[in-house]
Amino acid sequence: MAVLVFCNSCLCEPRTPTPRFCLTSCGHVFCEVCLQKGKKDECLVCRRACRTLVLSKETSPDIQSLFMPIDVLSKKYSKEISQVSEFQEKYRKRLIKYHKQKIAKLEESLKKVTQQIQQLQCCVLIINFLITSVPSRKQNVYSSYSLHSSRPSTSETMEAMEIDPVPSPMRKLETPTGPTRLSVITPPQDGRMG
Repeated sequence: MAVLVFCNSCLCEPRTPTPRFCLTSCGHVFCEVCLQKGKKDECLVCRRACRTLVLSKETSPDIQSLFMPIDVLSKKYSKEISQVSEFQEKYRKRLIKYHKQKIAKLEESLKKVTQQIQQLQCCVLIINFLITSVPSRKQNVYSSYSLHSSRPSTSETMEAMEIDPVPSPMRKLETPTGPTRLSVITPPQDGRMG
Protein backbone atom coordinates (compact mmCIF):
# COMPACT_ATOMS: atom_id res chain seq x y z
CA MET A 1 0.00 0.00 0.00
CA ALA A 2 1.25 3.43 -0.87
CA VAL A 3 0.27 5.36 2.27
CA LEU A 4 2.19 4.82 5.48
CA VAL A 5 0.42 2.25 7.62
CA PHE A 6 1.10 2.12 11.36
CA CYS A 7 -0.44 0.54 14.42
CA ASN A 8 -2.69 2.88 16.38
CA SER A 9 -1.57 1.24 19.63
CA CYS A 10 2.26 0.70 19.45
CA LEU A 11 2.82 3.02 16.41
CA CYS A 12 5.00 0.42 14.67
CA GLU A 13 5.28 0.50 10.88
CA PRO A 14 5.41 -2.40 8.45
CA ARG A 15 8.89 -4.02 8.49
CA THR A 16 10.62 -7.20 7.49
CA PRO A 17 9.30 -9.67 8.50
CA THR A 18 6.13 -7.60 8.33
CA PRO A 19 3.45 -8.28 10.89
CA ARG A 20 -0.05 -8.28 9.49
CA PHE A 21 -2.17 -5.21 10.09
CA CYS A 22 -5.90 -5.18 10.67
CA LEU A 23 -8.56 -2.53 10.23
CA THR A 24 -11.40 -2.40 12.75
CA SER A 25 -15.01 -1.56 11.93
CA CYS A 26 -14.63 1.56 14.10
CA GLY A 27 -11.81 2.82 11.85
CA HIS A 28 -8.59 1.99 13.75
CA VAL A 29 -5.54 0.05 12.50
CA PHE A 30 -3.64 -2.41 14.69
CA CYS A 31 -0.75 -4.77 14.20
CA GLU A 32 -1.16 -8.48 14.88
CA VAL A 33 0.89 -8.33 18.09
CA CYS A 34 -1.28 -5.59 19.68
CA LEU A 35 -4.51 -7.31 18.64
CA GLN A 36 -3.43 -10.48 20.49
CA LYS A 37 -2.69 -8.43 23.64
CA GLY A 38 -6.13 -6.83 23.74
CA LYS A 39 -9.57 -8.33 24.31
CA LYS A 40 -11.16 -10.22 21.42
CA ASP A 41 -13.63 -8.18 19.35
CA GLU A 42 -12.91 -4.97 21.30
CA CYS A 43 -11.05 -1.90 19.97
CA LEU A 44 -7.84 -1.06 21.87
CA VAL A 45 -8.37 2.70 21.33
CA CYS A 46 -12.11 3.40 21.77
CA ARG A 47 -12.99 0.19 23.69
CA ARG A 48 -16.05 -0.47 21.56
CA ALA A 49 -17.11 -3.83 20.21
CA CYS A 50 -15.77 -4.20 16.68
CA ARG A 51 -14.95 -6.55 13.86
CA THR A 52 -11.51 -6.72 12.24
CA LEU A 53 -10.37 -7.09 8.65
CA VAL A 54 -6.85 -8.12 7.62
CA LEU A 55 -5.21 -5.60 5.24
CA SER A 56 -3.61 -7.20 2.16
CA LYS A 57 -3.42 -6.90 -1.60
CA GLU A 58 -6.64 -8.94 -1.80
CA THR A 59 -8.59 -6.40 0.29
CA SER A 60 -11.50 -4.76 -1.52
CA PRO A 61 -10.71 -1.65 -3.62
CA ASP A 62 -12.95 0.50 -1.39
CA ILE A 63 -10.84 -0.35 1.67
CA GLN A 64 -7.58 -0.02 -0.29
CA SER A 65 -8.60 3.47 -1.44
CA LEU A 66 -8.49 4.58 2.23
CA PHE A 67 -4.71 4.13 2.13
CA MET A 68 -4.01 5.53 -1.36
CA PRO A 69 -2.23 8.87 -1.86
CA ILE A 70 -4.73 11.67 -2.61
CA ASP A 71 -3.21 12.51 -6.01
CA VAL A 72 -3.48 8.87 -7.17
CA LEU A 73 -6.98 8.64 -5.76
CA SER A 74 -8.07 11.90 -7.44
CA LYS A 75 -6.72 10.71 -10.84
CA LYS A 76 -8.55 7.43 -10.45
CA TYR A 77 -11.86 9.03 -9.50
CA SER A 78 -11.52 11.91 -11.96
CA LYS A 79 -11.33 9.34 -14.76
CA GLU A 80 -14.45 7.61 -13.43
CA ILE A 81 -16.20 10.95 -12.94
CA SER A 82 -15.37 12.05 -16.49
CA GLN A 83 -16.79 8.75 -17.84
CA VAL A 84 -19.97 9.26 -15.83
CA SER A 85 -20.12 12.90 -16.96
CA GLU A 86 -19.74 11.91 -20.64
CA PHE A 87 -22.47 9.30 -20.29
CA GLN A 88 -24.84 11.78 -18.64
CA GLU A 89 -24.06 14.44 -21.27
CA LYS A 90 -24.92 12.00 -24.10
CA TYR A 91 -28.08 11.01 -22.25
CA ARG A 92 -29.06 14.67 -21.79
CA LYS A 93 -28.38 15.43 -25.47
CA ARG A 94 -30.63 12.54 -26.54
CA LEU A 95 -33.38 13.79 -24.26
CA ILE A 96 -33.02 17.39 -25.48
CA LYS A 97 -33.06 16.23 -29.12
CA TYR A 98 -36.29 14.29 -28.48
CA HIS A 99 -37.95 17.30 -26.84
CA LYS A 100 -36.80 19.64 -29.64
CA GLN A 101 -38.36 17.32 -32.26
CA LYS A 102 -41.56 17.12 -30.22
CA ILE A 103 -41.68 20.93 -29.88
CA ALA A 104 -41.10 21.34 -33.64
CA LYS A 105 -44.02 18.98 -34.39
CA LEU A 106 -46.26 20.81 -31.92
CA GLU A 107 -45.32 24.19 -33.41
CA GLU A 108 -46.13 22.87 -36.90
CA SER A 109 -49.51 21.57 -35.69
CA LEU A 110 -50.20 24.90 -34.01
CA LYS A 111 -49.36 26.75 -37.24
CA LYS A 112 -51.78 24.56 -39.24
CA VAL A 113 -54.54 25.00 -36.67
CA THR A 114 -53.98 28.77 -36.63
CA GLN A 115 -54.28 28.88 -40.44
CA GLN A 116 -57.49 26.81 -40.27
CA ILE A 117 -58.92 29.18 -37.65
CA GLN A 118 -58.08 32.18 -39.85
CA GLN A 119 -59.75 30.52 -42.85
CA LEU A 120 -62.84 29.76 -40.77
CA GLN A 121 -62.95 33.36 -39.54
CA CYS A 122 -62.80 34.58 -43.16
CA CYS A 123 -65.65 32.21 -44.07
CA VAL A 124 -67.70 33.49 -41.12
CA LEU A 125 -67.10 37.09 -42.21
CA ILE A 126 -68.18 36.27 -45.78
CA ILE A 127 -71.30 34.46 -44.54
CA ASN A 128 -72.18 37.37 -42.24
CA PHE A 129 -71.71 39.80 -45.13
CA LEU A 130 -73.93 37.70 -47.40
CA ILE A 131 -76.61 37.40 -44.71
CA THR A 132 -76.70 41.16 -44.14
CA SER A 133 -76.58 42.11 -47.84
CA VAL A 134 -79.27 39.69 -49.15
CA PRO A 135 -82.93 40.62 -48.27
CA SER A 136 -84.58 38.41 -45.72
CA ARG A 137 -86.98 35.60 -46.62
CA LYS A 138 -89.99 37.58 -45.37
CA GLN A 139 -89.23 40.43 -47.72
CA ASN A 140 -88.98 37.99 -50.61
CA VAL A 141 -92.38 36.50 -49.74
CA TYR A 142 -94.03 39.93 -49.71
CA SER A 143 -92.35 41.05 -52.92
CA SER A 144 -93.41 37.84 -54.68
CA TYR A 145 -96.94 38.37 -53.38
CA SER A 146 -97.09 41.88 -54.81
CA LEU A 147 -95.69 40.59 -58.11
CA HIS A 148 -98.57 38.16 -58.46
CA SER A 149 -101.21 40.56 -57.11
CA SER A 150 -103.88 41.58 -59.61
CA ARG A 151 -104.77 44.82 -57.80
CA PRO A 152 -103.77 47.87 -59.82
CA SER A 153 -101.94 50.75 -58.15
CA THR A 154 -103.68 54.05 -57.38
CA SER A 155 -101.97 55.87 -60.24
CA GLU A 156 -103.11 53.17 -62.65
CA THR A 157 -106.63 53.48 -61.37
CA MET A 158 -106.51 57.24 -61.84
CA GLU A 159 -105.24 56.82 -65.41
CA ALA A 160 -107.86 54.24 -66.24
CA MET A 161 -110.68 56.31 -64.82
CA GLU A 162 -109.75 59.40 -66.79
CA ILE A 163 -110.91 61.68 -64.01
CA ASP A 164 -110.52 65.38 -64.53
CA PRO A 165 -108.58 66.70 -61.57
CA VAL A 166 -110.49 70.01 -61.62
CA PRO A 167 -114.26 69.44 -61.71
CA SER A 168 -116.32 71.94 -63.61
CA PRO A 169 -119.50 73.32 -62.00
CA MET A 170 -121.52 72.63 -65.13
CA ARG A 171 -120.58 69.08 -65.34
CA LYS A 172 -122.34 66.46 -63.36
CA LEU A 173 -120.00 64.46 -61.18
CA GLU A 174 -119.73 60.91 -62.21
CA THR A 175 -119.10 58.18 -59.78
CA PRO A 176 -116.43 55.91 -60.95
CA THR A 177 -117.70 52.46 -61.74
CA GLY A 178 -114.28 50.85 -62.05
CA PRO A 179 -111.32 50.92 -64.30
CA THR A 180 -111.86 50.61 -67.99
CA ARG A 181 -108.77 48.47 -68.36
CA LEU A 182 -107.18 45.99 -65.98
CA SER A 183 -103.49 45.17 -65.88
CA VAL A 184 -102.32 41.83 -64.56
CA ILE A 185 -98.68 42.89 -64.34
CA THR A 186 -97.88 46.12 -62.57
CA PRO A 187 -94.98 48.25 -63.71
CA PRO A 188 -91.86 48.55 -61.50
CA GLN A 189 -92.06 51.15 -58.74
CA ASP A 190 -89.23 52.29 -56.44
CA GLY A 191 -86.91 49.83 -58.14
CA ARG A 192 -89.13 46.83 -57.27
CA MET A 193 -91.81 44.92 -59.09
CA GLY A 194 -95.35 45.03 -57.60
